[in-house]
Amino acid sequence: MTATTKERKLTIARAMAEAIAQEMRTDPTVFVMGEDIGPLGGVFGNTRGLYDEFGPERVRDTPISETAFIGAAVGAASDGMRPIVELMFVDFFGVCMDAIYNLMAKNTYFSGGKIPVPMVLMASTGGGYSDAGQHSQCLHATFAHLPGMKVVAPSNAYDAKGLMIAAIRDNNPVVFLFHKALQGMGWLGTEKDAIVHVPEEAYQLPIGQAAVVREGSDITIVGITSGVHHGLKAARLLAEEGISAEVVDLRALVPLDRDTVLASVARTGRLLVVDEDYHSFGLSGEIIASVAERGLALKAPPKRLAFPDIPIPFTPPMEQWALPSADKVVQACRQLMQEQQA
Repeated sequence: MTATTKERKLTIARAMAEAIAQEMRTDPTVFVMGEDIGPLGGVFGNTRGLYDEFGPERVRDTPISETAFIGAAVGAASDGMRPIVELMFVDFFGVCMDAIYNLMAKNTYFSGGKIPVPMVLMASTGGGYSDAGQHSQCLHATFAHLPGMKVVAPSNAYDAKGLMIAAIRDNNPVVFLFHKALQGMGWLGTEKDAIVHVPEEAYQLPIGQAAVVREGSDITIVGITSGVHHGLKAARLLAEEGISAEVVDLRALVPLDRDTVLASVARTGRLLVVDEDYHSFGLSGEIIASVAERGLALKAPPKRLAFPDIPIPFTPPMEQWALPSADKVVQACRQLMQEQQA
């Protein structure tokens, strides 16, 4: 942003809605459908204003039948449209996984590349609101593990707009995961660092390019969505102790930008991965494996801070005990600074 550019801060929800609107104005094949995305504007605000501008033909409220409307989107995408589908909660993938993975992700492959499936599947992630085990998961690794789909997960409004436009224009199916705590919705609370300057014009960010959002020399903190903000808060606290933490925002899970992570860890010699998804078999382990396979010289064994392998509790004290936080990141970084690689 230049000195003459007027600051224009948006929430992630507003940035997503603006990106969709701009693409709908220029491309008549783009349309939106899902639960409560019409007059309500989406439960999390990410389609607000679209119904008033584009009407019910291009902003379609659907029945609570995820398999039906995701399957319909696959058909529309295969026939030349560019649908954007709102799943609402990522936890609901279980009732429509066949439409997602056996249709959306595979049909281009099954057709020998002749039938692209250019669609975006939006879903909210994250806990912290006592929504319990069926409305609070992240499931980053679930989608990243399955080939055929790109997966993005922005942590701020600037990235959300650029990645949404890129996702809509991409000829591959893209899963767009947005964390509820970062949306900027008043009733959900607001992560202020997620509300940043967003240019009014349309722009794209490359899917699969991570960002170093804070430079440091002692330890690398790799974060996904909420984990980025835990890392940034922790880095500011650690700086007061003389510990210089570098924070990497993955931004996309597929393709995974291993090179940026590896370059950072090669500089710092220490690695902590922060992810609100489950601890075992996740992106945190994948990132650590990538570092180990490269054979980087580490000053301490890498660590991961993630959600324990338990269903997400309903009661607030138990849920907060389980969730990653900036304080937990600080503690983990202190341990890494004290440990030495055997």
